[in-house]
Amino acid sequence: MVTFEGLEENITFMVAEVERQARATLNFLDTPSHTLYDHIVGRDDYIDNLKTVIENKCYSHFHKQQEGRALDKARSNRVRAIQVMCVNLERVADFCVNIVKQTNYLTDHSFLHSYAYREMFAEIEACLSRVLPAFQQADISGALSVCRAEYGLDRMYKVGFDRIMGELRTGKNVQNLITVLFIFRYLERIGDSLLNVGEALIFSILGERIKIEQFEALQQTLTKTGFAGGLSSVDFKAIWGTRSGCRIGKVDSRPGMAEGDTGGPGVDPLGSIYKEGARSKILAEKAGLELWAKTYPGLVAGVFGCHEDGDKASLLVEFLPGCNLDEVLLTAGEDVLQNALFIMTQTVQDIWETTRTPAPVPAAFMAQLSSRMDAVLQIHPGFRRPAKAVCGHEVPGTSELLAACAEVEAQLCSPFSVLIHGDFNVNNMVYNHQNQRLYYLDVHRSRQFDYVQDVSVFLVSNYRMPVFETQLRARIHWIMEEFLAFARAFAKDKADATFEARMALALARSLFTSTRFELNPAFSRGMCQRAHYLMERVAEHRGRPWQDFVLPERVLFS
Repeated sequence: MVTFEGLEENITFMVAEVERQARATLNFLDTPSHTLYDHIVGRDDYIDNLKTVIENKCYSHFHKQQEGRALDKARSNRVRAIQVMCVNLERVADFCVNIVKQTNYLTDHSFLHSYAYREMFAEIEACLSRVLPAFQQADISGALSVCRAEYGLDRMYKVGFDRIMGELRTGKNVQNLITVLFIFRYLERIGDSLLNVGEALIFSILGERIKIEQFEALQQTLTKTGFAGGLSSVDFKAIWGTRSGCRIGKVDSRPGMAEGDTGGPGVDPLGSIYKEGARSKILAEKAGLELWAKTYPGLVAGVFGCHEDGDKASLLVEFLPGCNLDEVLLTAGEDVLQNALFIMTQTVQDIWETTRTPAPVPAAFMAQLSSRMDAVLQIHPGFRRPAKAVCGHEVPGTSELLAACAEVEAQLCSPFSVLIHGDFNVNNMVYNHQNQRLYYLDVHRSRQFDYVQDVSVFLVSNYRMPVFETQLRARIHWIMEEFLAFARAFAKDKADATFEARMALALARSLFTSTRFELNPAFSRGMCQRAHYLMERVAEHRGRPWQDFVLPERVLFS
């Protein structure tokens, strides 16, 4: 039977072999010989075979997990890390062989000696020497130093590249210069593979996939909060990745660390939420949190720190205790669910009353739908319905309906605006039963707008839950009916005469655009058809008073 210890021995041999291959390649570049050339090229087969042995053992462990003989999580993570490490170490060895073979194109081998390849090899060898200690000792600092070797190799490659390009412009030694450039390019690619090795080491230690730039952004963000402890005191656990591409995780103290032990003065950020992603999205999230904190204190997480780095940024915010509202909906008792809905509607009504501004707001739901149409059609190419004639009756296509409803929207305005969440999905709220509080998450789209937008997003986020068990579906329909009734009562109280018509267009928008996240053919097509049905009802009502329009709500419940 294959043992885990045998697997660790294999990766030890793999690292040692790749170190020898890199050292031999440097020796060959300094003093070429046929014997050393044959040794390097021949040794590549042994490294390839060792990689195959390691991969087979890794897959064997994964197969055991499927058969119910699961490893504990820590060992499973190490097996996964070993598999990634061996693949990338084998690539390093391949690049060494490619470098040696490139020298066949040099007309004068000594031409290479005036270029700084030795410094790059020194960085590579130093990096490889740190791999095993970091792996064996679970040393996060060592893992980070392995990752950072790629930065140094990139800088050295750029210096060599600029020099070679300048010399190529003279038109002399073109063949030799291009060959040296290829050698430097292979050395730079070794850095990419070493970066993958380092990130695998981080995964083996943390149990979470986090890239070096994300880890460094976390470090910078923690520093800005006044946190003076080392990264060794931080336990990072990924929570989810958003559809916008942001990475979200929980930052905690490692087991054995005293709570609040930050290593120095300042806010204790341990037990907070870390979010990293595109700079524009993170800064929009920060602005949204600050807007809500100013407008409606206590509704959103407090901001501990923010760090910007080029086109990326990271944010550290307060952890909000409780359960996401979708979890409450699907798992809580009836009394808890009813109370959660009561707290939610009371909070939402208070927000709408507090932030209501009398200036009219034009509807813009068809413009939103049009802007997302390409993304929908990329997933579902057949969802743009063509116009047809059935028994002499003209059936408008998707484009015609969009145009007709856009004309209608020009006549429909909300008589006031409120501060909306902007992405009011059922999983973007946290309910704390103990504190009887509701919290908002993911507020980067918050703005003054038509409250109908939040209502439609909430209803459709419930509708498209992939839950079809009869009792649970009944609970989902119940919360949708209750929230729609709540919104209707608010509209009636505020004399919002076009609420029903705007609601139809907003639901059409939400149903149609949500299909880009649904791959179930029948379910996504049903959403698309319901969106078309709502647009048809609106288009047919043209020429009559909009206060007489009634939302065909059965579209959500049939």
